[in-house]
Amino acid sequence: MDENELDPEIVALLAQGAEQAASSDEEDSNDSHGEFGEHDTGGDFNDEQDQHSPDQVDLSRKAFEPIAKFFEDTPDTVFDDPAYYKTALSGENDSAKRLHAVLSKYLQSQDPKDRGVFRQQVTTSYWEFLKSLAPKMSSRSLPKPKQMLMRFAVMLPKLFAPEHKELFSTVIAQNNTGEPVYYLDEWFADISTGRLVLSATDEGRPTKKPSGPNASAEEAQRLSQLQSKNQGRVQTVEGQLNAKEAQRTMLEDELKARVDMLCQHEALFGLEPHKTSLSDTQKRSAAEITERIRQLMRIDKEIAGFLREFQEVMEISHSLESKLTNMPEEIEVDTGDILIELDTVRQMAKMTIGRQGNHFPVFTKEYFHCIPRTTGTRENVIATLAWIESIDPGVFFRTAKNTPMRIVPYVLLLPTYGDMGVCWEPFNRYNRLTSRGRIIVPMYPKSLQLAVISAVGDLRWQVAKEKAAYYWMEEGLTGQFYQWFVSQKLKGDIKDAFVENYTLWLTKECEGVQRLDKELRGIFWRQLPFSQEIKEKLKGRSMAYQELFQHDVNRSMSDGY
Repeated sequence: MDENELDPEIVALLAQGAEQAASSDEEDSNDSHGEFGEHDTGGDFNDEQDQHSPDQVDLSRKAFEPIAKFFEDTPDTVFDDPAYYKTALSGENDSAKRLHAVLSKYLQSQDPKDRGVFRQQVTTSYWEFLKSLAPKMSSRSLPKPKQMLMRFAVMLPKLFAPEHKELFSTVIAQNNTGEPVYYLDEWFADISTGRLVLSATDEGRPTKKPSGPNASAEEAQRLSQLQSKNQGRVQTVEGQLNAKEAQRTMLEDELKARVDMLCQHEALFGLEPHKTSLSDTQKRSAAEITERIRQLMRIDKEIAGFLREFQEVMEISHSLESKLTNMPEEIEVDTGDILIELDTVRQMAKMTIGRQGNHFPVFTKEYFHCIPRTTGTRENVIATLAWIESIDPGVFFRTAKNTPMRIVPYVLLLPTYGDMGVCWEPFNRYNRLTSRGRIIVPMYPKSLQLAVISAVGDLRWQVAKEKAAYYWMEEGLTGQFYQWFVSQKLKGDIKDAFVENYTLWLTKECEGVQRLDKELRGIFWRQLPFSQEIKEKLKGRSMAYQELFQHDVNRSMSDGY
């Protein structure tokens, strides 16, 4: 359908909304039914959402669980509601009227120049409207159409094609995966209740002291932030404790095996029932047992220290939880912080789209070209992350005190027509060891795989750069890539160049298709190693990979590996 052609039903619906909007100007602005008519609440949806919030790092998880179900069998009927549009815009401030007015003009305009002007006005008005809607995401009584508008940017179901309506009606609403992948409405629900801290921004936030009726809400937010910081200590200490306990178990099993071997004696032929004395191998084993016992005592001492520290942080955690249970269940939203977070999200959206991309914020069939498995739903994105991790096993690992920890970043799904994912934060500045980073993935890209890879590549770069700190141009992954970049006399943004080559590494080189420079291939082979299975497969493909594989073997046999 040509974008200048408009469904008569849409024109009629918009005209009806315009009449109601005009009549509402004469009514009391505090009318509880809002400007666009009465609506039902969607409490059941919010209850489901609040049941699970994967905001804590689980260091025991070693991989993504396979996605068993990508879509619901029974479609939701929310988009069949004839009052969806009115419900989504009702009960808001004047920004809803302005958005309704400019969207009506945009959809009904036939002149390309006027349509371009109205298109820009829709973009501005939409983000102004979200300033009224975003602080309400934590409410248990929020109507479902408002949540769907925030989640998918679906403002008017008549802008769906039939297959689009079927697709979005079967998207799984609740997070059953336990992974930190959020839709936009879920993101603001957790931000407003303090389960998620605000995103990093250069804009300062004024500090407020609790006073008056909002004192308990302010205190609850403060306690939630303290709990988040303490949880970082809990996860770090627990990870180190688990690693030492694993070493102890391994040593104990080794000791048992050596003691069993030490106690085995062959019968002396002809001198039964007498048995042989210790063999040379058993005597060497006895010396090794003594050394293993010394190692076991050293590890036990470290475990005792970690246990004391773990007990301390858990006591703090229980104290904070006890205080939080006495706080109100629904914390009053700090609107100022929510608006700052919304501005941050808008910047994220612009970054996913780029300067020359399509910044139109409302879902419409003329711009949506995804099929079900390439739409940026939670399950599709997790499946893509799992595919990336199967090729680059160390992508989500960080090391603290020689203890590797798998920490999956927060993933925010933005309903934009962008094609690039980005990393907003490599980790929380208050907890660099075990806090999650934050990446953003557009939901309606041309290629979901490339959008997720670009976000993960950006995360890879920023974590490595922060790890190298002042020496990022000299050491580690970023240092080696920078020196290669300079030696090639390349121009442009170095991070963009890294993400572009990382994409080739995951999509071409892992299949044996040589697209990288020889020197860069060696850097990636060492710094971003493939899984052993892929390495074994590649060594037979060409001499380039066979040589790299042999270097791995040589290093593993040397003391400096």
